[in-house]
Amino acid sequence: MVSLMFFSSASSLSSSPSKTVKSSLDFELKKLGSCTKLVRNVNLEKLKNNYLFPEISRRELEHVKKHPNVQLISLGTGDTTEPIPKQITSDMSNFAHALSTVEGYRGYGLEQGDKVLRKAIADTFYGHLHVKSNEVFVSDGAQSDISRIQLLLGSDVTIAVQDPTFPAYIDSSVIIGQTGYFHEETKKYQNVVYMPCGPKNSFFPDLSKTPRTDVIFFCSPNNPTGYVASRKQLYQLVDFAKTNGSIIIFDSAYAAFIEDGSPRSIYEIPGAREVAIEISSFSKFAGFTGVRLGWTIIPDELLYSNGFPIINDFHRIVTTSFNGASNIAQAGGLSCLSPVGLKEIRSVISYYKQNRKILMETLASLGLTVYGGVNAPYLWVHFRGSKSWDVFAEILEKTHIITVPGSGFGPGGEEYLRISGFGRRDDIVEASKRLRSFFDTRSKHFPFISSASNTN
Repeated sequence: MVSLMFFSSASSLSSSPSKTVKSSLDFELKKLGSCTKLVRNVNLEKLKNNYLFPEISRRELEHVKKHPNVQLISLGTGDTTEPIPKQITSDMSNFAHALSTVEGYRGYGLEQGDKVLRKAIADTFYGHLHVKSNEVFVSDGAQSDISRIQLLLGSDVTIAVQDPTFPAYIDSSVIIGQTGYFHEETKKYQNVVYMPCGPKNSFFPDLSKTPRTDVIFFCSPNNPTGYVASRKQLYQLVDFAKTNGSIIIFDSAYAAFIEDGSPRSIYEIPGAREVAIEISSFSKFAGFTGVRLGWTIIPDELLYSNGFPIINDFHRIVTTSFNGASNIAQAGGLSCLSPVGLKEIRSVISYYKQNRKILMETLASLGLTVYGGVNAPYLWVHFRGSKSWDVFAEILEKTHIITVPGSGFGPGGEEYLRISGFGRRDDIVEASKRLRSFFDTRSKHFPFISSASNTN
């Protein structure tokens, strides 16, 4: 472990976003002329700062302006970098070309997704888990589905999230009206149960100390920590939800990176069909971050307290708010799930796994405590006693590398950075050299306390 205290300059790159929404709004009002009489959505006023990743992009642009001639390397937002396999893009291209013919033209499709693709998803990922094709809802990505799930849930529910957690769960909950206001001292929103998930509890919440909520957002492999829940832990989670009459929103977007036999789906756990919705995506699995394609599973057995099937309401949400995923993207998704497509995709995933191994070995050799990086593309790196935005800013300034400050994922992420294994190999190797040089220099002033460790 390294004990590092990062001292920031007065640069705007080093300051944690801290302006209140109200002061920002007042500033904007002073600049503008006449206004409408429409009152701003009070829930949007509750949101604290910018959404994490656009804020990082803003700081990245500032850095590029300041250093126009440097090679900036991003180990940050988790965007894929490797080309989509040719078989898949060829099938998408052929489908797109066919749209210019009378025989091949297709207009609106089913809002729930192409029937053949829905069956392929059910068979490929859930074939032994009794998921039926009518329970699969194809979408334009997991993040969009999170918001549609929030429309389904409404404002009058209580929620619990892992801490740290993917910020879309919290921000969408604020927007829909499930939360109270943000507290500066605790760095938490009112009316949200934050479930601590850190090294002290093996990154799994102590459910004996967790109060009942209507909804539990749970991501495994976890973004940002890279931790994957074991079968035993997911048994506990499902039992906890059944005992409390809660619903689990299970995000399995990174399941393809699991190597140790841990569950890739919540439905591997008996009884989960009665308490869980699963959201997943082609983004990281197939490099579809720009193509946009995902899916949500809602089992027939999942019921409201009055016995009404939740799948029926989600069907209404989807058909009201969504015209279906792009048919070209769906053609690509179907190609991904062909034998050739799956083989090519697994090769790309192996490439990213090697990237994370290179980064993990580099950081661990420097004496840093590194978590994750085994069953997920992310490394969760601890900088004891430091502010994560300050660490982010100093690494950016001195190495020209983009990372993600852990506090952007919640109060439990303070003192951590998330570092991504998504990237070109040359960039990963170069980033490793820069990080090694940076920390070797810093070690003259800040002693290495212990040797490296890695968990999950």
